[in-house]
Amino acid sequence: MHNLSKRIFDIVLSIVGLIFTWWIILIAWIVATFETKSNGFFIQRRVGKDGKLFNVYKIKTMKKVDGVDTTITSANDVRITKSGKFFRDKKIDELPQLFNVLFGTMSFVGPRPDVEGYADKLTGEDKIVLSVRPGITGPASLKYKNEEEILSKQVNPKKYNDEVIWPDKVEINKKYIKNWSLKDDIKYIIKTVTG
Repeated sequence: MHNLSKRIFDIVLSIVGLIFTWWIILIAWIVATFETKSNGFFIQRRVGKDGKLFNVYKIKTMKKVDGVDTTITSANDVRITKSGKFFRDKKIDELPQLFNVLFGTMSFVGPRPDVEGYADKLTGEDKIVLSVRPGITGPASLKYKNEEEILSKQVNPKKYNDEVIWPDKVEINKKYIKNWSLKDDIKYIIKTVTG
């Protein structure tokens, strides 16, 4: 039953969200298109519910830089554009994910969808993370809202992400799934918008 209430909540809120933010998405897309000299939408395959791959939509905040090829982003990443820094700080780059929520590949609240090599490699009890739609926000996202800053202070950001941040996120997400409530989802959304 909670799956149905969560999905109805997601559909209604994503429609309301798109009604109020479509013009911000449009302006951000135009700016990103000019600054990156490519399509202003960033479309990337991520691991979703039941391990199925889907395309996540974001505003493009990075440009290609020769010799830099990693999916881990830190705050001082040379690939981040001027407008990209602003979009990331204000979370504007995340707004196109309202379409993901509307289409049912994502939820407002849940584990963040990762690139291949993380969630799809989970085993045992940890696989519960794949039993729900990934979210735009959630308890792990809120704890690590300054993740890029944390990673920028590490000698080896990828190693720190893989050995410290990722395992902690898995534990937080398992707890969220086991104790899910719509009231908590609303609380996480409010914290994300106001914090």
